[in-house]
Amino acid sequence: MPAPPEFLSFVDTNANAFIKRLADAVAIPSISGDATHRADVVKMAEWLNAHLKAVGVATQLVDLGKHTMDGEELHLPPAILGRIGDDKGKKTVLVYGHFDVQPASKSDGWNTDPFTLTIDESTGQLIGRGSSDDKGPVLGWLNVLQYHHQQGKELPVNLRCCFEGMEESGSEGLDELVQRESKPGGWFDGVDCVCISDNYWLNTRTPVLTYGLRGLTYLKVTVHGPGRDLHSGVFGRTVHEPMTDLIAIMSKLVDSQGRILIPGVDEMVQAADEEEKSIYASLDYTHQDIESAAGGQVALTTDKVDLLMGRMRYPSLSLHGIEGAFSGVGAKTVIPAKVSGKFSIRLVPPQTPENVDPLVISYIESEFAKLNSKNTLTIENLHGGKPWVTDHTHWNFEAAKRATKAVYGQDPDLTREGGSIPVTLTFAESLGVNVLLLPMGRGDDGAQ
Repeated sequence: MPAPPEFLSFVDTNANAFIKRLADAVAIPSISGDATHRADVVKMAEWLNAHLKAVGVATQLVDLGKHTMDGEELHLPPAILGRIGDDKGKKTVLVYGHFDVQPASKSDGWNTDPFTLTIDESTGQLIGRGSSDDKGPVLGWLNVLQYHHQQGKELPVNLRCCFEGMEESGSEGLDELVQRESKPGGWFDGVDCVCISDNYWLNTRTPVLTYGLRGLTYLKVTVHGPGRDLHSGVFGRTVHEPMTDLIAIMSKLVDSQGRILIPGVDEMVQAADEEEKSIYASLDYTHQDIESAAGGQVALTTDKVDLLMGRMRYPSLSLHGIEGAFSGVGAKTVIPAKVSGKFSIRLVPPQTPENVDPLVISYIESEFAKLNSKNTLTIENLHGGKPWVTDHTHWNFEAAKRATKAVYGQDPDLTREGGSIPVTLTFAESLGVNVLLLPMGRGDDGAQ
């Protein structure tokens, strides 16, 4: 059956107000990975908490303790727990989202201020950091709750909410909270299923439901030697340069075709058989979709099955940046004394950070030894999470399939997602219930 006309009318009537609320949320630079923006993450928590309470949600801001970032001890931003309804005759659904974001600036390639919501008049897209990942989807839940609150309509389910401000930085403190609140008498006691909206369609045409996620291990490789930064005119070709060593190491991790060069990593994953490949062949996707989303003709192949398995089925290794190197405008002839390269590996079953990291560390140490350098190498894991796959025939997914068809008029594709949401597995293991990923983002959202 189609979505109720009165609900669709409410959405149309309040569209401008919904967009204004999203703009207000985007304007708060809640960057969890930057200590200078920790107050903004807390501000975002308080802002969201107030809006949830305004539509009838009973909430609690939960202190998650402290952690250390870049040598500084900081309070973790609070998590928000919420609840509506305790009807024993209804299912109880837990929804999760996050209100923190990745860093963003115009120098990263943005055409507009990332923290000012902008409407692209040619496409209608709403552009701003967090508009899709994940403030927009969180506000999607808020908008639905506003409809029921203002219209005096009962929700068809009991609802529990869990919103956090550290997802982009490894969800520090959240695992312990979920495990604690999943026990008898806890906030999540009695939850029948979980719904997470923090991922994306494959394209702009076909909605999807997601039953699997890749895991993640994020590593930092540091090389240091000189006691201070040096002048290349004085010290060039006379000392072991940390940047030279680091670039040599980073170049040995992955090749230009995406193949992981660390022995044993790719080999941990069993190859797909023809039956499994047919699942990917049936999905609505082409190499043009990934190139459209990427903004350039850069797909590794035109074979959609290989592309989809590269995104969902196999691990990938990506290089993210170098800390400590000169990156400003102009020309500076410095030899940095200490540089750190950052990279991550997206993991698939049976891989975990615990069984992959030793392979990575051993390989990097052996490659560094081949350089015969007098510099010092250190390797650290910044954060990580295990991969997750669930049963997509569960009633949780069947309900989502019906709801998706009611809204979009078509059946959703069933996908595994290339990204990582570590808390997904924590919910599944702590609660022992089915977890569904219901994406609100499209394939061209430019998520980072």
